[in-house]
Amino acid sequence: MTETISASELPGESKTPVNFIHAIIEEDIRNGKNGGRVHTRFPPEPNGYLHIGHAKSICLNFGTALKYNGKCNLRFDDTNPVKEDVEYVDSIRDDVHWLGFDWEGREFFASDYFHQIYEFAEKLILKGKAYVCDLSAEQIAEQKGSPTRPGQESPYRNRPVEENLDLLRRMKAGEFPEGSRVLRAKIDMASPNMHMRDPILYRIIHTEHHRTGNEWCIYPMYDFAHGQSDSIEGITHSICTLEFEVHRPLYDWCIRELEIFAPQQIEFARLNMTYTVMSKRKLLELVKNNFVSGWDDPRMPTISGLRRRGYTPASIRNFADLVGVAKRENVIDVGLLEFCIREDLNKNANRLMGVINPVKLVITSFPEDLVEEMNAVNNPENPDAGSRKVAFTRELYIEREDFMEDPPSKFFRLAPGREVRLKYAYIIRCESVVKDPVSGEITEIHCTHDPETLSGRSESNRKVKGTLHWVSATQCTEAEIRLYDRLFMGENPEDVPEGEDYKKNLNPNSLKVVKGYIESSAANAPVLDKYQFERLGYFCVDSDSKPGNLVFNRTVALKDSWAKSNANN
Repeated sequence: MTETISASELPGESKTPVNFIHAIIEEDIRNGKNGGRVHTRFPPEPNGYLHIGHAKSICLNFGTALKYNGKCNLRFDDTNPVKEDVEYVDSIRDDVHWLGFDWEGREFFASDYFHQIYEFAEKLILKGKAYVCDLSAEQIAEQKGSPTRPGQESPYRNRPVEENLDLLRRMKAGEFPEGSRVLRAKIDMASPNMHMRDPILYRIIHTEHHRTGNEWCIYPMYDFAHGQSDSIEGITHSICTLEFEVHRPLYDWCIRELEIFAPQQIEFARLNMTYTVMSKRKLLELVKNNFVSGWDDPRMPTISGLRRRGYTPASIRNFADLVGVAKRENVIDVGLLEFCIREDLNKNANRLMGVINPVKLVITSFPEDLVEEMNAVNNPENPDAGSRKVAFTRELYIEREDFMEDPPSKFFRLAPGREVRLKYAYIIRCESVVKDPVSGEITEIHCTHDPETLSGRSESNRKVKGTLHWVSATQCTEAEIRLYDRLFMGENPEDVPEGEDYKKNLNPNSLKVVKGYIESSAANAPVLDKYQFERLGYFCVDSDSKPGNLVFNRTVALKDSWAKSNANN
């Protein structure tokens, strides 16, 4: 059963799940197990880009090693050349480093051990614990039975050791076509655990490997290579997600039969998050079918997508800490992740004024050719951030929704005859509007200003209820603003009626592109620079930005609905 954890339930000292993995490790250290060593590994398959769920695993594995003065390896479990690519290897390295972790030269591949793993296979044959099977994949699946029905033994199960050894060596030499034979462990076809019913250890694949080229045409299954790779590397605690719990008996069986060093496999609940799919297969489908622009599309839950959107390593590490380590499946409210990035950027992102739905405001009482520089605070949360100068001119842009001709009583922004303050500048009063004669849309708002009310002057003590952000219409920079929303509409995108596709839950409004205007001080902002646009949200310079073509992504809206929800509980 999967437990759903809402944003209002986290964080909190008493509600954060106990890290049972660290409790196990501390007990092992007290008992002198493995000589007190702690050695973990992060073992991704290089068949796609890493996502936020992998980020949790990265933080857990590398963080555990750091906590106990141990080591953590980066190992690529590259046992399926059909799906793997150097592009994925490079992206994984980048993601782990970006999150702030280092494997200190301990980068390994399962393919580093292909010769040893093959020798292990021969050892199992010689012990009478493995055999070559000629059944097809379909026949093997049929004969395995079901959880309530025992499997049937393969007619090839009792081949002589010498014949099995000969056939495996001929498989390795490339004599047989793909899919014609496999090597299977000889365990128990009546086992209640389907993974113990003579599982496949090796299969024939005539595909070039991204590291070993055409040296091999047989490849170990993940379940066979993984545990043996852990053993070869001396891993003490093999931390993996809960779906591998049913694989643990096979993990232990292989190590026991091979009589090699035995790591301890410990499972924890994988990260599931609302409004998100975590399946690599489904994420690949979204990329290949152009539902998104690529693995690093800012709507994707991939680490590269989150980075491009404006998330920081610290925010993701904090998210992983708040989520904690659980023994049972749960679903985390995506609002917690959004809370973490707001918390980080609120402290560290400089402020900037930008307008994304502009309407021109003309201050008729201000000289036409005057450019006045206003002093603006870079970040009120960071006293060391300093200040900047913002150009103030007769013609400005403000947000269209900050003006109403016939406002309700609780509307404290600009309206005919009303006053508001322009942030860092003057109090202004709306005198009139200019409309398009055809559409009736307001094209200009005409105001006057009170020159005695410049913000920051001691004599400026007149108060008004509304304060608006703005940019100079003549001293600003035009930018493309990409307003990202959640990629899926449903809280559980995969919860669809039988026969229907999860992609029906894709949000058609997950991206809206508008033309906006920002302060000229950010005209040459480098890629991934992050800002809080005053009153609008947090934004990040996109990788598509070029000189003269500035592009910003909205990282997250300014409204902190998660924190408000948490405060009410």
